[in-house]
Amino acid sequence: MCQYSSEDGFANDWHLVHLGSRAVGGAGLIFTEAAAVSSEGRITAHDLGLWTDEHIAGLRRITQFLTEHGAVPGIQLAHAGRKASHTRPWEGGKAVAPDQPMGWQTVAPSPVPFAEGGPAPAELAPDGLEKIRADFAAAAHRALEAGFKVVEIHAAHGYLLHEFLSPLSNHRTDEYGGSFDNRIRLLLDVVDSVQTAWPENLPLFVRISATDWTEGGWTADDSVDLAKVLKTKGVDIIDCSSGGNVPRAKIPTGPGYQVPFAERVRKEAGIGSAAVGLITSAEQAEAILANGQADLILLAREFLRDPYFPLHAAKSLGDDVSWPVQYERAK
Repeated sequence: MCQYSSEDGFANDWHLVHLGSRAVGGAGLIFTEAAAVSSEGRITAHDLGLWTDEHIAGLRRITQFLTEHGAVPGIQLAHAGRKASHTRPWEGGKAVAPDQPMGWQTVAPSPVPFAEGGPAPAELAPDGLEKIRADFAAAAHRALEAGFKVVEIHAAHGYLLHEFLSPLSNHRTDEYGGSFDNRIRLLLDVVDSVQTAWPENLPLFVRISATDWTEGGWTADDSVDLAKVLKTKGVDIIDCSSGGNVPRAKIPTGPGYQVPFAERVRKEAGIGSAAVGLITSAEQAEAILANGQADLILLAREFLRDPYFPLHAAKSLGDDVSWPVQYERAK
C-alpha cells in the first residue's frame, strides 16, 4: 500500500516502522509499496524510489529489521506511466500538468490521458522503451543490494506495463501494439531485463490486473494466456488483482471478489498464483488455500487495519505460533 511519505524516493522512519510492525505482527512475506524505477515513474512526488544507488541504504535498514524478525522482505518495482505526476490522495489525488509545480511530463504507450481532459502523456519512442527496460534492470540490481529476497514487477492497476497490455490505453501500430503478442512484449522485455540482475534462486512475481472490467479491454482470458507465457519465462507467482486502467469501470466488489482470477490462472496456466482483494478473516484466507484457489494470500488494507493479523489469525485457527518475546506477556 503506497504511503506517499517519501522525499526524493528515500525510505525513512515511517517506512521502517510501518513495514517493521507487520514483521513483529507475524507476516511471512512483506512487500514494500511500489518503488519507482525512475523519478518520472512515480505516482506522486512522495513515492518510494529505487532509481539511484543512494536509495539502497535506507531500504537495507528495513530489510535487515524484517529479516531479524522472521519475515521475508519483498519489493514491488513499478512505473506509473500516464498515472504519474499526481498529488497525494489526501491532497486531492489530482493530475499535475508538467508546467505546474511538482508536476512532470508523463509517458505511456500512446498519448491518451487517463482521465478525460487530463494532461496527455508522451508516447514512448524506441529510446524511451530501452530506458524503461534498463531502469527495471538497474532497480532489480539495487533491490538485491538492499537485501530483498523477492521482487514483484508491477504490471497492474493502470500503470505503465498494464497500459501496454490493454487495448484501451495502447493504440500503437508498431511491434508494441495491436495484437496480443505485441501488447505483452514490453512486459516480457522487462521480465528479461530484471532477470539479468535478479538471481534464479530468488522468487520473481508479476502483479497483473486480471481484467479491466470494461468492454474492449484486457480480459481474464488474456490473463490466463499471459500467465502461460510468463511461466515459460521463469516467473514464479502471478499476483492477481484487477482494474485501475479506466477511471469509472464498474467493478462488482465483494468479499474475495478477485479470487476467481487467481484460481483460473493457477488451474489453467499451471503457475503459482496469489489471491488478493477484500480478504479480511483467517477463515476466509484458509478456505481459499484449502480449496486450491491460490497458493498464496496477500493482504493490504486488512494489514493497515491490523498489523498483527497473522498472530490473531493463528489463534483463530488454533495454531500455536511464536510471538515476539517482548510481546509474550500479551499472548
